[in-house]
Amino acid sequence: MMKILSAKILLITSLLLAINPILPINSKVYTAEKNVKWMSIEEAVQAAQRDKAEGRAPKKVFIDIYTDWCGWCKKMDKDTFEHPEISAYLNANFYPVKLNAEQKEDIVFNDHTFKFVPNGRRGYHQFAASLMDGKMSYPTVVFLDENYKLMQRIPGYLQVKTFDVIIKYLGDNHYKTTEWQDFQKTYKSDF
Repeated sequence: MMKILSAKILLITSLLLAINPILPINSKVYTAEKNVKWMSIEEAVQAAQRDKAEGRAPKKVFIDIYTDWCGWCKKMDKDTFEHPEISAYLNANFYPVKLNAEQKEDIVFNDHTFKFVPNGRRGYHQFAASLMDGKMSYPTVVFLDENYKLMQRIPGYLQVKTFDVIIKYLGDNHYKTTEWQDFQKTYKSDF
C-alpha cells in the first residue's frame, strides 16, 4: 500500500513539475509576451495622439528597418526582439515600428509623403533613406524622441546584451544626464 501511495505521489509531483517547473530563486517570471507588438509609423503617431488625448505622456518611437532578404534582420528578430525582457521593455516604453525599407506603399509622416523609389533591382523607400541618412544598411534601428526628433540610428545586428544597454540608456532618458561611455561602465544587465 505504501509503495502504491509513494508511486502516486511521485507521479503527481512529476506531472506538476512538468506543467509548472520550479524556477531558480533569482529567476524572473515574465508576464509579457515574448513578441514585440509591431506597428506602422502611422499607427505609432495615432497611438501617441491617443495617449495625449487620454492624458498620458506619449512614448518614444523605436523603428526596426529591415528588408525581406536580409538574413541578419531575421536573426535579430529571432534572437533579440523575441527575448521576453527586450520585447516587454520595447512594448512598455516605445511605440515599436517595423519598417520594410523596400515597401511600395506611401508613408505620410510629419506632413510629408514618402514614396518608394525604383532603383536597381530592388529600389528603396524614401522614409527609410531619410531615417538612415541615405546609408542603406540592414538591419538599422532608429530611435525618435516623443516629438519625433532623431535620437540615434544604429546600423547592424545587435545582440541581446548590447541592445539591452542601448534601449535602457535611451528609453529611461539616461542620455539626457549621462555620457554613453559612463553609462556603459556602470549599467548592470540582467543577462
